[in-house]
Amino acid sequence: MFATAFLDIPSLQQAGGTVTLPGSKSISNRVLLLSALCEGITWVHDLLDSDDTRVMLTALRQLGCGVEPKLGTNSVCITGLGQRTSKGTSFALKKPTAPIEFFMGNAGTAMRPLTAALAVMGGDFTLKGVPRMHERPIGDLVDALRLLGCQIDFLGNDGYPPLRVLTPHLQLDKPIQVRGDVSSQFLTALLMSLPLAAQKNIVIEVVGELISKPYIEITLNLLSRYGIDVQRDGWQSFTIPAGSHYKSPGEIHVEADASSASYFIALGAIAATQQAVRIEGVGASSIQGDIRFMEAAAQMGAHIESGPNCLEIKRGAWPLKAIDLDCNHIPDAAMTLAVMALYADGPSTLRNIASWRVKETDRIAAMAKESRKLGAHIEEGPDWLRIHPLPAGQWRAASIHTYDDHRVAMCFSLAAFNPDQQAVRIEDPKCVAKTFPDYFEALFSLTQTSADHIPVICIDGPTASGKGTLSSLVAQRLGYHYLDSGALYRVTAYAALQVGLSLESNNETAIAAMAEKLPVRFDGDMVLLNNQDVTDAIRSEEGGMNASKVSTLPAVRVALVALQHSFQRLPGLLADGRDMGTVIFPGAPLKVFLTASAAKRADRRYKQLISKGFQAKIADLRADLEARDARDTSRSVAPLKPAQDAMLLDNSDLGIEQSVVQVLDWWQSKQAFPV
Repeated sequence: MFATAFLDIPSLQQAGGTVTLPGSKSISNRVLLLSALCEGITWVHDLLDSDDTRVMLTALRQLGCGVEPKLGTNSVCITGLGQRTSKGTSFALKKPTAPIEFFMGNAGTAMRPLTAALAVMGGDFTLKGVPRMHERPIGDLVDALRLLGCQIDFLGNDGYPPLRVLTPHLQLDKPIQVRGDVSSQFLTALLMSLPLAAQKNIVIEVVGELISKPYIEITLNLLSRYGIDVQRDGWQSFTIPAGSHYKSPGEIHVEADASSASYFIALGAIAATQQAVRIEGVGASSIQGDIRFMEAAAQMGAHIESGPNCLEIKRGAWPLKAIDLDCNHIPDAAMTLAVMALYADGPSTLRNIASWRVKETDRIAAMAKESRKLGAHIEEGPDWLRIHPLPAGQWRAASIHTYDDHRVAMCFSLAAFNPDQQAVRIEDPKCVAKTFPDYFEALFSLTQTSADHIPVICIDGPTASGKGTLSSLVAQRLGYHYLDSGALYRVTAYAALQVGLSLESNNETAIAAMAEKLPVRFDGDMVLLNNQDVTDAIRSEEGGMNASKVSTLPAVRVALVALQHSFQRLPGLLADGRDMGTVIFPGAPLKVFLTASAAKRADRRYKQLISKGFQAKIADLRADLEARDARDTSRSVAPLKPAQDAMLLDNSDLGIEQSVVQVLDWWQSKQAFPV
């Protein structure tokens, strides 16, 4: 997952390949709570691993549920709170005796149903969240629960979390009324909690039009799987039969998230011109209402084929066709249509989306504001959004504020396919962890662009100047891949010696053949060869001397050039070495030549070796460094020297953080994003 402050997505051109989606957030949190309300154990498979599900799992542990993940899988075993009464003829819930405080983050799919379940169950509970959660209305749910005799207090502003929930005095002889036009999660919360008190029929009446009906379909479907057969009269009245109680299905599989599928359906419609985008884990028969996003995307021109648990999408009509659509049936996925509409042949209008106003942020306002940054003309109303397409020549580079809203981040990543080759910056990309922690990795695995669109930062310099530490830290801050070219020579030498090849010129051809296909990758400070950590083995003084030997072999250098170029992958690359800016990536937009005095470098190397338990003398280390400098600067092939357009950075008297800030400042000065 990208944990950077921002993620720059360069201009993208095509897409194709296969993505396997994570489990549905809506289904995952419903299933976890339902399993907790059963007697015995329930195995939940294909569970979404995200911020929201972690919030729910933590809450269930606090309540006393058994929560046992199966290592190496997305399965978890939930031991429920249900237990038979002393007579063995009915069920009750094992209730905690001490007060509990729950932190619910910004997880509405956990906050609303858990509040209702706790209010019916009874105890002494406090539910809090992040500041945005305290701005999301919950008053209508609380009003409905209070009419039942539930004891709930607002601890801050009336109608909003945080809440305190105490033991109820239930009164279930009248129908319970709940507004349908604010959030379907309120009705879901009641439907999931009231079977706990169904000594007689319980009737829920919806006041006004029910929004987000597909999410109620999910709830009813899952309740049936857990033994609750809700009877309904259209969308206005729901009856929970007397005697209802939860029964574990034993095991249950969570469907992949249909809302997350929308981004990849849109990706195929926009950019899959040769190979299709294949989505695995969800198909047209999904129980999730957001799967009907397929219909809207097809209406806009996407070519979609569906299998039993998969979808394949390619571009059909281009430009996409404008739409005027009531989006009540796909409230979350409809956000993706707003970005697709930027590529359409006329204005598109998304209607009946009032629920966007009370989500993780005001999504109508957010989509309008951020689309305008791209150059689009947007109109908005209380429950509608009109998007005018952006023709070629009018797109602008934009830094997208994401409002701690995962869907805003994922939607606007699709703007990187604009025809004007403008990059898009996604602020706070880690917010996607709410539902799809690996979203950007999945996106980049499917997308292609020309190499000259993939940014490269080169940091060259002499031995022990601190290139590796500086480069890996800058790469982490930007979310870029990292190439330690010096380690490639060290790993090549190490691999050759492991198979019995001496590092002499007579073995040059054999070593070069090995170097061409070296299975090496870098993970922070670790160097992995065939997925084995060889960091310490190659970082020794002997490893450095061996690297110098193989670097003088011309065939090895040629072989490693292609390998080094292969590290230039989306979203960008930080390459360090001695000839990155002069030979390997001469067109890199930022080249830094890092140096420090021989005395300072020797002192740093001395401290490093001593900390690892090695004996060393500063004078010897300095003499060795000066000798290496002389060899590296005078060699006939790619001598060590700054590129003509390199920025010079002497870090003799700078701390590592100061050096990182300087490189990032240089990089930012070259970006096109408005401040």
